[in-house]
Amino acid sequence: MPIRIAVVLLLMFGLVRLSATESIPEQPKTNSPLPGFIEAIPDSEDDTERIQRIIDSGVGSIRFGKGTFKLSKPLEIRLDEVGFTSLHGDGVARLEMNGAGPAVRFIGTHGGTAAPHTVKDNVWEQQRTPLMDGIEIVGTHAEANGVEAKGTMQLTLSRLTIRKCRHAVHLIDRNRNVILSECHLYENTGVGVFLDHLNLHQINICNCHISYNQQGGVVSLDSEIRNLQISTCDIEGNMGDENAPPSANVHIDGSNSSIGEVAIIGCTIQHAHNAVESANIRIDGTGNPLKFTDETRHGHITIADNILSDVQFNIDLKHCRSVTVTGNTIWKGYTCDLRMNDCKDVVLANNVFDRNPRYHYSDGSQATLGLLIENCQDCLLNANMITGTNHEIAAVQMRNCDRMNVTNNTILDYGRCGLLLEKVTRTRVSDCLFDSDGETECSIELKECDQYMLRDNYKSAPVLGAENATKD
Repeated sequence: MPIRIAVVLLLMFGLVRLSATESIPEQPKTNSPLPGFIEAIPDSEDDTERIQRIIDSGVGSIRFGKGTFKLSKPLEIRLDEVGFTSLHGDGVARLEMNGAGPAVRFIGTHGGTAAPHTVKDNVWEQQRTPLMDGIEIVGTHAEANGVEAKGTMQLTLSRLTIRKCRHAVHLIDRNRNVILSECHLYENTGVGVFLDHLNLHQINICNCHISYNQQGGVVSLDSEIRNLQISTCDIEGNMGDENAPPSANVHIDGSNSSIGEVAIIGCTIQHAHNAVESANIRIDGTGNPLKFTDETRHGHITIADNILSDVQFNIDLKHCRSVTVTGNTIWKGYTCDLRMNDCKDVVLANNVFDRNPRYHYSDGSQATLGLLIENCQDCLLNANMITGTNHEIAAVQMRNCDRMNVTNNTILDYGRCGLLLEKVTRTRVSDCLFDSDGETECSIELKECDQYMLRDNYKSAPVLGAENATKD
């Protein structure tokens, strides 16, 4: 009896298995690629048209296979016509740009701001968040660019390598809410990230290497820029040789428009002092006139927790208002570490300006260092470490300034003079430590100053000029 039951159970189990197998349809076998996949053709001379056809088909997600794709003219992505579009290379695809213009041009129609009520339905339904990821672009033409964008909303560029072009990333006209991350913008003849005659609010540039671009690293010219964040990037050597026009690793010029709400945080920014007027961070806060105020200085700028070295000017600020420069480590400013002219409401605090002997290789010992502050008002210098300037005039030079509060700074090994105040009014210097080995003429020198206070400072050398000045 048990044997019969076992046989019946085995037969029933087999029928169930057979029934289940027959209920699953057989999957067709195919080797055809997915829609939007583009294979590299090794012997191809020009892949522009076949790629453009796939873009124009509106397939949306386009993935490049391993290899080189040669372009003779820009690939244009007209977002309102083709809809949502993303380009992917998985780190194995190269676009070789053999013609003038950008390898890839994103064209949107967004004309509003970042506020939701200004974004039209067609932008949300067709255009939002164009993506480009994991692709290398190499230029072979003198006027080849990497990526250009205008009229976009939420453009996202990630894990790109762009080299041997003119400008790597070129943003023009109007864009909103741009993200640029994990990119290598390297050895281009123009600018790494160029904000060019642009109206742009909300752009994040983070975790990128931006290096050896001859006309600047991140540059904004003739543009209205708000909410620019540059963070945790390595930005270096973005200037030509001694015969090239002046440039900077970060150059933000508000003249002919305005700039504001800028944060440069947690970056290493350096090289190269051989270039004329080279700077790590250069900001001109001049803005267009406004009807309701005579103030033309824009700003609200934060420069914090960066490493800055090996240029003529580490920080160069002009016509800026409302700036905080805090927690930076700064050295090897060959003309000076910090230059400020016509700035107001600046906080310069908790920075280290040092001359480290371990950096005296080559001509490092020739860097002048020091701080040059002219024509400024209502600024605070607090708790800065300023060491080893050995400047022939003074470690800190302050001229034609008013209502400056200089407190709790340590100025060491400064050479001739620690602090020079010339034509400075309504200013307080207190609780600072001045000490220097070697030939020192004075700790503090005053020239034509009025209404000032010197109090509770430690001085290893005398104060010059105080007897001829009017004290508060």
